[in-house]
Amino acid sequence: MATALHTDGLTKVYGDRTVVDHLDLDIAEGTVFGLLGPNGAGKTTTILMVLGLSEPTSGSARVLGLDPARAPLEVKRAVGYMPDSVGFYESLTGRQNLRYTARLNRIPEQQATERIAALLERVGLTGAADDPVGTYSRGMRQRLGIADTLVKEPRIAILDEPTMAIDPEGVAEMQALIRALADDQGVTVLVASHLLYQLQSICDRVGIFVEGRLVAEGTTAELAKSLGSTSTLYEVGVGADPDHVIRVLSAIPTVTSVTPTARAHSYRVAVEAGEAPAIISTLVSADLPILHFRPMGEDLDEIYHSYFSEAV
Repeated sequence: MATALHTDGLTKVYGDRTVVDHLDLDIAEGTVFGLLGPNGAGKTTTILMVLGLSEPTSGSARVLGLDPARAPLEVKRAVGYMPDSVGFYESLTGRQNLRYTARLNRIPEQQATERIAALLERVGLTGAADDPVGTYSRGMRQRLGIADTLVKEPRIAILDEPTMAIDPEGVAEMQALIRALADDQGVTVLVASHLLYQLQSICDRVGIFVEGRLVAEGTTAELAKSLGSTSTLYEVGVGADPDHVIRVLSAIPTVTSVTPTARAHSYRVAVEAGEAPAIISTLVSADLPILHFRPMGEDLDEIYHSYFSEAV
């Protein structure tokens, strides 16, 4: 596959602090790549250098073959960016905000009208399109942010903390929107986030970012294998009191962790050696109704913490 975004030894130093330390990335076109790590790890600084909004101290970046330090305008035409704090004109409607973005990008009026209507439909905001953005919830603003990012039909979309501070339903909607960008439109998506478990199901590959350094990169299966992990993650839906469900599941000897997911009555259950039958038989014995049960692969959150412990 062709490369959409590449960095070679990308480094940013502020005074005596190295914020991004010799970052090497190679992101294929039409994929979703997660740059995952805690706040302050250097994710946003990396994005600013990729966009040509901050010059690297050393190293280089290439965006669709373009150097953002030398051709920032060309890069901005090809890349849509949604920052972690999406800003809109509060008194303008969602539709008016998108039209303003379209004008900034010199999109003809008729073309902009049709494109904006389609984007509002895609992000589920048609019914609220003519309401002032000041009345929007955080989740609605995030969805409008996705639409705003796509107004110029970018080949690459960079999303900084897209699921932060939104409710579980909003998280699920955002996950579906991000995955559809790559699957349905062939857009390359770079997602920067510290909310690892929320993005595990939508990223083709992930990079573990710690203190400005990329300490590991690959699929979750590849990362788990490199750590010698034998745990498998399942999503289990149980229609009962959450505290009781967690106690029952946690008591299973092979279960290493139980964490509620964004979905109601749903839990991420990590087990040793993939022993799913113990989960099912225990729930049945406890007379707890199983709503759904599916394998999720390896636990990205646990993988991250393993790498984080090694890196620091």
